[in-house]
Amino acid sequence: MNYPSPLIEAVLLRRYKRFLADVRLPDQTELTVHVPNTGSLLGCLEPGSPVWIRDSGHTGRRYRYTWEQVQVRGARVGINTHMANALVGEALDLGLFPTLRDYPQRRAEMAYGSEGSRVDWYLTGTALQPCFLEVKNVTAAVQGGIALFPDAVSLRAQKHLRELMAQVAAGYRSVLIFCVQREDVTSVAPAEEIDPVYAALLRQAGKAGVELIGAGAVLSNVAVTLTRQLPVSL
Repeated sequence: MNYPSPLIEAVLLRRYKRFLADVRLPDQTELTVHVPNTGSLLGCLEPGSPVWIRDSGHTGRRYRYTWEQVQVRGARVGINTHMANALVGEALDLGLFPTLRDYPQRRAEMAYGSEGSRVDWYLTGTALQPCFLEVKNVTAAVQGGIALFPDAVSLRAQKHLRELMAQVAAGYRSVLIFCVQREDVTSVAPAEEIDPVYAALLRQAGKAGVELIGAGAVLSNVAVTLTRQLPVSL
């Protein structure tokens, strides 16, 4: 997925109020930028880290710039959670996931499960079981190339696992894709110490028939692309 324009390099000063961060440009100009991520951004908030921001071009917008990437231990990490669904959609078009190549139609954000819930992608194909596909953006990782999800206790993510299991029980196909916007990982695992309930539910979901897929990305100043599948370790 290409950015509308090349990203601008800066240095992270601090993140605060959840959706805001201060950065410094090479000319020493300081900006307050929008943070498109509601999570804790565990491991991604070290002051002085190189970051890359996007200029929306909207001069009337309160926060014209958006934080898109950060460098962690020499690797780029994409922190914009809003890109995850589109990245997976692009990867589906490119045939990155062999087990999902036979679904020519898909619908985004379809209502299902409990009141107010929407599945990220609903896949259909001739003579195939409809498939409910949930996407989770992953930014946290530990030494050894293991990406972790979630980076904070997530009741919403727990609910999504229960709903995916309910669809399997009802005779449908359910898939969870961890969209890992990092270049330095080789597998995905639940963050047991952060959210043990989610970790237990993920193992339960795997046993119940929810298919678990990891996807790793490459990142640059001009694009983010999912390029490889990653194993999910339970």
